[in-house]
Amino acid sequence: MEILGQVLPVLARTLEIYSLILLVRVLLSWFPNLDWGSNPVLATVSSITDPYLNAFRGLIPPIGGLDLSAILAFLALQLVQNLLMGASANFAGYGNYGM
Repeated sequence: MEILGQVLPVLARTLEIYSLILLVRVLLSWFPNLDWGSNPVLATVSSITDPYLNAFRGLIPPIGGLDLSAILAFLALQLVQNLLMGASANFAGYGNYGM
């Protein structure tokens, strides 16, 4: 149980970093002239985030040219991150009661 209390905050922090990368991806998508294939940094960001975003793009089609699936993707990440942090707090408190 102690190991789980140490791993869960790391997973939550990893999701926080992934959310930042996802935010960068969404903001960069506003610039249509970017060449995602020739720039290695943009290609890496795209390869990391596009599989996750594609899962939500199938759920919410673009409305008026706007891709709203990123909002659902952010909400899902935030939910999982909050669940991990809550579970982490429970496991951290578990050892304090001598159980």
